[in-house]
Amino acid sequence: MRPFSPREKVPEGRMRVVGVITDSGSGQIHLEIPRPSSGRSGHLLPGGEGDSALDLLSRPMRNIKLTIAYDGTDFHGWQIQPELRTVQQVLSEAIEPLNGARPRLTACSRTDAGVHALGQVVQFLTASRHAPEVFVKALNATLPPDVRVLDAVEKPQAFHATLDARSKRYRYRIDNAGIVNPFELRYAWHVFHPLDVDVMNRASKALLGRHDFRSFETDWPNRMSSVRTILDVASIRQGDLVFIEVEADGFLYNMVRTIAGSLSLVGVGKRPEAWLGEVLRAENRIHAGPTAPAQGLFLVRVDYGDARKVDTE
Repeated sequence: MRPFSPREKVPEGRMRVVGVITDSGSGQIHLEIPRPSSGRSGHLLPGGEGDSALDLLSRPMRNIKLTIAYDGTDFHGWQIQPELRTVQQVLSEAIEPLNGARPRLTACSRTDAGVHALGQVVQFLTASRHAPEVFVKALNATLPPDVRVLDAVEKPQAFHATLDARSKRYRYRIDNAGIVNPFELRYAWHVFHPLDVDVMNRASKALLGRHDFRSFETDWPNRMSSVRTILDVASIRQGDLVFIEVEADGFLYNMVRTIAGSLSLVGVGKRPEAWLGEVLRAENRIHAGPTAPAQGLFLVRVDYGDARKVDTE
């Protein structure tokens, strides 16, 4: 396949190779592009007034960290899937006009269909010179109303949204009213039997610390290891709502939803307090409770070391 020059229009469905990526040794990545013999070539791309495509691509890449929130009800999860609406797809399409190309997004957590986020963290590389606050304003002006960008900051190129996370905190919401609240249908699991949060809190102490959590993982094994460290777990009642908060250094597939389903059995008196510890030691999913439905789960925040310390005593 013959190459195309920077000036030449590329036929639909073909790609143009305009240079090579090099590492100067300073920790910055550059895209080296052959310059035309005279004049400026390429169409103007986002990044600054008078900047050509070649100017934009030859700059050092910047690493932008976004904190976003979304209502997961009408999304088929985070990750792009053919012919389905996902958060990654919607966000990528919104960033593209600002970036000059479809960005490669990395999220801290690949939330499932129906799961919500209050503080999802996403990163992407860009040659654009837009200030972080410009990304916030411009993206919120074009994104659909069920996704919002809360914050944008420029990070060192070594920053990685997934690998640098020290912990993630999830919240599971339960509507514990005798009659289901229609305004909570999208954001909570209805459990009409009264939940005893004091019993739930005593039972959940067995989960604190570093353990093999395969009993709380759907379709084990999904990862190389099912060992994780839970830093904090608490059940909190606010009126008819019960919140189950779990913070850990990592999570397995459906881990929080299975913990919530198991704690609900303890809370309504169908299982004793000591049962949760027995489930953990069994290391077999069949011993745990049900997987609570997706709509009650929220990713609350991600800690990269600059957030408050969690008390695990």
